[in-house]
Amino acid sequence: MDRRNTIFLVCLLALRFAASVPRAQRVQDDAAPRPQSPAPARFAYGGNAAEIPAEFIGNLVFLPVRVNGGKPSLFDLDSRAHATSIDPMRAATLGLKIGPAPGSGPLSIGDCVLNLPGVDFPVSSLAVLARNDFGSQVGRSNEGTFGNDFFARTVIAIDYARRTVQLYDPLVYQYSGPGTRFHLIFVDGMPVIRAKFSVSRGKTLEANFAVNTGRDASAVISDQYAEAHHVFSSHLRTIPAVDPQSDGEQSAVLGRLKEFELGPFSFLEGVIAVFSASTPPGGSNSRLAGEIGGGLLRRFTVIFDYPHQQMILEPNAHFSDEDQEDKSGISVIARGADLKIFEVAQVQPGTPAAAAGIQKGDVIAGVDEDAASNLTLADLRDLFRQIGHQYKLVIARSGQTTEITVRMRRLL
Repeated sequence: MDRRNTIFLVCLLALRFAASVPRAQRVQDDAAPRPQSPAPARFAYGGNAAEIPAEFIGNLVFLPVRVNGGKPSLFDLDSRAHATSIDPMRAATLGLKIGPAPGSGPLSIGDCVLNLPGVDFPVSSLAVLARNDFGSQVGRSNEGTFGNDFFARTVIAIDYARRTVQLYDPLVYQYSGPGTRFHLIFVDGMPVIRAKFSVSRGKTLEANFAVNTGRDASAVISDQYAEAHHVFSSHLRTIPAVDPQSDGEQSAVLGRLKEFELGPFSFLEGVIAVFSASTPPGGSNSRLAGEIGGGLLRRFTVIFDYPHQQMILEPNAHFSDEDQEDKSGISVIARGADLKIFEVAQVQPGTPAAAAGIQKGDVIAGVDEDAASNLTLADLRDLFRQIGHQYKLVIARSGQTTEITVRMRRLL
């Protein structure tokens, strides 16, 4: 009897030891760091939607946000940005603790919450990134950016006509409106759709375009793509681009397309494209022609539904609006602490500004009877797009002021 008990006890101990080996291995595996999905958005009052009072500058979209319930900031909505980020100076002003990202990566703010009206977004790591030319190009200081990680966590409806943005819980969102659905593919995290375009005496080309809410222009076509498909040999009339957002390149040009098509939507002679020598989105992808920006998107209510890989377009009252190019020949940027000093960065030869004697480095101190400080950079650019208008510009140059009259005329 004792012998049987001894054998039973030895066997029992052996079984327990054998079972403990895989269990120990499982514990070690569970302790290893694993990628985790971000916490879901928290809508107020247990709901599943929120309307955000957005601010629009030109065709760019800005959303009010508080980081950890702090002072309000405005982050631009940029579907080409890989990650949501905050400007380092803004983070310092808000007193946020900045440290290295996990894995000794770029600077970030760990475990914070982005509070938008009616919805909160927990973020495990908020990137800290500077955009050095943003203020001078847009006329508003960069405070932060909502990137594709934000788009991936919610359904975003941008109503360009009403100037609002709606956010929806993707787990319950179902679209039932009259809009047209477009299947989204993603290149380097950017949403991409198919589109067609043609130029004067040119064939119709079909290609992929990245959808970029952070770009003011209607369409950007890379020189690489244009040259490969002989666009410039199709008698396309072009003029130099004066918008500094065109990558700051003097070689960027504008051309009015004969037609641009998005699915069933066709725009005849109404879309101006920027032809840019900068590296196209997606790098050397030969089938990626360029970008579709806010100048085209503003003609719709645009619904980005990344979780279901779709974008939905509903035409609005601006659908038939024609793109207007700058009619002065002045490239103007914003300077100063409050971005209210409007400096002439470039004057294109053969334009009204050149004929009137405007020079690079001049500061526009007034327009007609208004001080320039009463305007925004976007206001000033809008004035210069009005055909036939004549403006009396107060110009500051070398410590002196003078009045110069410039009459706008169509250049494209």
